Amino acid sequence: MEKNFQRQTWEDEFGKEYLQRNIYTPKHLDEFYENRYTLSRTDLNNRFLKNINKDAKILEVGTNIGNQLLHLQSMGFKNLYGIEIQERAINFAKKRADNLNIIKGDALDIPFKDAYFDLVFTSGVLIHISPDNINFAIDEIYRVTNSYIWGFEYYAKEYTDLMYQGNKNLMWKADFMKLYKERKKDLVKLDELKVSYTDDKNLIDQMFLLQK
Repeated sequence: MEKNFQRQTWEDEFGKEYLQRNIYTPKHLDEFYENRYTLSRTDLNNRFLKNINKDAKILEVGTNIGNQLLHLQSMGFKNLYGIEIQERAINFAKKRADNLNIIKGDALDIPFKDAYFDLVFTSGVLIHISPDNINFAIDEIYRVTNSYIWGFEYYAKEYTDLMYQGNKNLMWKADFMKLYKERKKDLVKLDELKVSYTDDKNLIDQMFLLQK
């Protein structure tokens, strides 16, 4: 697949700098979430994954260095996969834990067969995909799950372009759950939670769980 601007940027030095800023153990990830939302990542995962079997086959799209997968592993989930576009992030992630199946892959062209996973999720990844390409990502995520789609992304009622580290065309916020449901009519909302930031109640993130 031809590289777009967003992918090229993340694969270059910009992506390396992101990696170095965002290294979290499961404990530190919980602390980060508690400081930002007053809810830990464990709190959120327990709410949204309470009916998901620990043996479920789970894929994270855009896993970076595996912070979220390590957290799921610490909660007892066993069949964890990830795709990531940065080679350095993949190599770093593989050194952090055993039994994490992380390979190079793009949200716009996920290298797995149809319905291969029980649950596919993103966490702060759809926000970095251009509105021109978001439907390709939605189609691919939908294609490779046989049941659940789980997301946690910046929220806005309408697509909004944001500055990110002094750059344009690298971050957006939107109602991503709505985008899924408008494009894939058979998706059913199982749960949704909007959480505001402790230091700015106008900033909101949205977690959602959908099922085919």
